[in-house]
Amino acid sequence: MSTFPLSRRSVLVGSAGLALSLAAPTILRAAPIARLALYGPPASPTITLAHAVASGALADLAEDVSLTVWRNPDELRAGLTSGQIDLSVVPVQAAANLYNRGMGVRLVNAMTDGLIYVVAAQGSVGAFADLAGKRIAVHFVNDTPDLILRALLAKEGLVDSVEIVATGSPAESAQLLLAGQIEVALLSEPFSTVAISRGREAGLDLARVIDIQQEWGRQTGLGAMIPQAGLAVTKGFSEANPDLIAPLHEILVEANAAVNADPAKAAADASGPLELPAPVLAASIPHSALVARPAGSIRAEIEAMLSLMAESDAAIIGGSLPDDGFYALS
Repeated sequence: MSTFPLSRRSVLVGSAGLALSLAAPTILRAAPIARLALYGPPASPTITLAHAVASGALADLAEDVSLTVWRNPDELRAGLTSGQIDLSVVPVQAAANLYNRGMGVRLVNAMTDGLIYVVAAQGSVGAFADLAGKRIAVHFVNDTPDLILRALLAKEGLVDSVEIVATGSPAESAQLLLAGQIEVALLSEPFSTVAISRGREAGLDLARVIDIQQEWGRQTGLGAMIPQAGLAVTKGFSEANPDLIAPLHEILVEANAAVNADPAKAAADASGPLELPAPVLAASIPHSALVARPAGSIRAEIEAMLSLMAESDAAIIGGSLPDDGFYALS
């Protein structure tokens, strides 16, 4: 994991960061705590976290702020269950599973409406049914990207006609695609942008041939929205800091607006934590559907997603839909 600390005393709040901090004067700030350690995935919602940290917008909440990028869901789950991680952007399905297993993980918000794409050579795949007979590189098998794809394949009767090639990360999937070792890859942003950009440099005409969010809407009738990831908090942290969760979310609302308004600035802030070039991150933001919505406000959409993902095996979400206690904010 890569950690990027920020001391309250040493942070240099530029004009953009100051504007962000002052943009929401109605926010009731909690008393500062000693340390606020945020964690995020190797995916676009971490851009919002990185921008909030770099701008100094979180300085009123904690004396010291840090951001750490976890590399895979196993690392995340280990941190949440051991108590090493208290606040992290997580797959909503993983949060529901941990909550239902008594781990005390609650969902604060959703930070994307979906950022998964099928990437392949331009023109090689059109409709979803064209995946039949293909080998598809999929990162984090048995976790959210894979579960969403499998749910859609099942609804279309394609499960037995597609070969899933498991990879350890979206970067590995992109590399297999670029090397010609696989013809199709399921990629989360920013890695679909990474693959397309690096493919262009290598003379390859790669494209987002299927927007999984659009396909989700087509198959389910629920609209092109998959609330796949959001900020989660452990029971211990929320009980110790009950007045911090709402202000933290409101700061992320403002940070999200700033990210979408100025992708270049946000990408510069996130380039270090995500270890990717700023221009690539900036290009990925329009494809990332970044939002910051209280979890309770989109409970119906979350439950629809979890229900479809769990049709083949309820254990995926810990046996049942999570109850009211799962939603940290309404």
